[in-house]
Amino acid sequence: MMMITIAISRHYGVICGFSVIAFLAALFSVFFMMTAVPHTISPLFLFDPFSLFFMGMIIAAGLLISILSYSYLKQQVGQKEEYFIILFVATFGAALLAVANHFVSFFLGVETLTVSLYVLIAYKRHSDYSIEAGVKYLILASVSSAFLLFGMALIYAGTGTMEFNSIAIIINKLQILSPIMLAGFAMILVGIGFKLALVPFHLWTPDVYQGAPAPISAFIATASKGALMALLLRFFYSFNAFQHQAFVVVISIIAVLSMFVGNLLALKQQNVKRILAYSSIANLGYLLVTVLTGGTNGIQAAIFYLIAYFITTIGAFGVVSVLSVCGDDADQLENYKGLFWKKPWVAIVFTIAMLSLAGIPLTAGFMAKFYIVFAGMKSGLWLLVISLVINSVISLYYYLRVVTTMFSAANREVIPAISVSGNFVLAVIAFAILWLGTIPGWLLNVISQFSGLR
Repeated sequence: MMMITIAISRHYGVICGFSVIAFLAALFSVFFMMTAVPHTISPLFLFDPFSLFFMGMIIAAGLLISILSYSYLKQQVGQKEEYFIILFVATFGAALLAVANHFVSFFLGVETLTVSLYVLIAYKRHSDYSIEAGVKYLILASVSSAFLLFGMALIYAGTGTMEFNSIAIIINKLQILSPIMLAGFAMILVGIGFKLALVPFHLWTPDVYQGAPAPISAFIATASKGALMALLLRFFYSFNAFQHQAFVVVISIIAVLSMFVGNLLALKQQNVKRILAYSSIANLGYLLVTVLTGGTNGIQAAIFYLIAYFITTIGAFGVVSVLSVCGDDADQLENYKGLFWKKPWVAIVFTIAMLSLAGIPLTAGFMAKFYIVFAGMKSGLWLLVISLVINSVISLYYYLRVVTTMFSAANREVIPAISVSGNFVLAVIAFAILWLGTIPGWLLNVISQFSGLR
């Protein structure tokens, strides 16, 4: 439909409006699907409340990013309509991962998402940074896909099946995993580690976030990683991976390293998008705690954290998007000097987003970290919980540095006018962050109904 619309009318406003309507229709369709679940399209896809919840999150993120992209892309030269087609395909790939129940659907979803991101990251063809980021992502994503395929092949060789539930049944019957299966899981973990930008597979992250268009950086940080987390939770919870000592040790090491490396490398950054990139590495380290907790507490904490992270991160990158001018992203810390005295509303929204990422009380980020800490303590993961608390304190430095810069003396830089669509998205996000930070109970009740894995 999008391609037909472009063929009829290559008008940027029409295409953007159509994309927003299409995302809204897709989002509403998720609610109508609730009456039809659980439903299996054997053996590839499993539609259950858990997968539908993640599909809704991914589509909602695509909707907000589509609205933010309107004013951002309007300043770009050349044809811009195809951008929304590719964004749709990327969202479709992420949604496939949320319902995947088989290695084939897993790989189809990953590649649909990744190939779309190759194009979106390098969409600013006239920017050297954008082209460089696209090439880096292309090369490293190809390597990670090779690891994924090899790992899937080894697990298939050891179990004779590629369906998650069947693999789980076979593993649960075994006392000790064979070397070939351990190697397969290790390779899959490497592939997923790259997609999630976990240490030591994180080196691409700051360059790609800096070079990609600001709305696409938001998409990578939220919808892309959220889809992989949904699959990771389903895959590893299916065979109770948290009961295998080798898995617990490896994930714990990766989680702790991701927390410390992400936060420590963010301390010296002068580029806001690179700060958010390193912040995302640390945040995924926090999320890994939920993979090891086992039971419903870990799943519910992961879902709540992802919702809070989605909203907050889109808000942060949304501010970068609305302040960008003529293809030059407002990503240097200097661009935000004295922002409060020029655009107080935008500065307030950015401050709320930064405080939420830091985990300050009365924000969604605080409640999200609280539930992860609670789930970790209940499962006896004291090393991970202590690491999370220490790193939350470390992160305060660079988050508050951004905030203090906005409230310092103003410079002479001209701030562009903010579009109505940009103001609308920022208002929704600011309200959601504060609402979830003060009244989270209703969302927890919803999550408790839709967090069950089959």
